[in-house]
Amino acid sequence: MRIFGCVMAGGAGRRMGGDKAAVRLAGQSLLGHAIARLEPQVERLAISANGDLARFAGYGVPVLLDETPLGPLSGVLAALRWAAPLGATAVVTLAVDTPFSPCDLVPQLCLAAESAPEGLAIAHAAKDHPTCAIWPVSLTEALAAFLGSGAKPRVLAFTDAHHAARAYFPDEAAFQNLNTPADLAEAEALIRGAL
Repeated sequence: MRIFGCVMAGGAGRRMGGDKAAVRLAGQSLLGHAIARLEPQVERLAISANGDLARFAGYGVPVLLDETPLGPLSGVLAALRWAAPLGATAVVTLAVDTPFSPCDLVPQLCLAAESAPEGLAIAHAAKDHPTCAIWPVSLTEALAAFLGSGAKPRVLAFTDAHHAARAYFPDEAAFQNLNTPADLAEAEALIRGAL
């Protein structure tokens, strides 16, 4: 299997008060944290984003624009269309605002995907985290059709329709989303406490 990765950084970050990818945690951007977690686990890496792409110039990885911004699934589709011609088997996505994601995210998702009829698996730690998932490139056209159908583009609606397996992670904090300045302050306190 050839597994590529994509950091999902296309959200508006309204509750955070700005671009979440650029928000600093322990001296590093949230995007930097996500790249540091995911890049060692995949063959190639990209960023899914919208807006001014110049802000990602220093990261040295391709930036993928949504064809039609319809939420996270648009970013997944862009990632699959980028990865498939390069020979990828699947793409693992990671939300940019999950700086504590597991260092074994990819192997655990791959293991769970083995039991799924279409090879799709999402992370689960106390609840589902569908933007942290492994997406086989074979689902590209099905996802494009889903996004073009006019249905509300909910990630779980698509993953459930395609019988996604769950990769279970014991640490609930592993996928903690940093959505607000308060969440960021809590994460800073966690990191300081761990040092």
